[in-house]
Amino acid sequence: MDQQTQLELEAAAFRRLLAHLDERKDVQNIDLMNLAGFCRNCLAKWYLAAAEEKGLSFNYDQARERIYGIPYDEWKDRYQTGSKR
Repeated sequence: MDQQTQLELEAAAFRRLLAHLDERKDVQNIDLMNLAGFCRNCLAKWYLAAAEEKGLSFNYDQARERIYGIPYDEWKDRYQTGSKR
């Protein structure tokens, strides 16, 4: 497999992961951390790190909005259950 095809497949898998997480708003970040060792915020941090490696001007809030699909505070107000973290 050539590098471009691999990149495209990885990007497609990442987009599918984000769509899946968007469909499963009932799954809280703490549940993801406990079961999988990562959560939506981890993905945002990894996304931010990748942007910074490319020299892009990006911040954590922008990265979280990319992962959550909406501003984080809005997502938290709508979908986070239990105590407000």
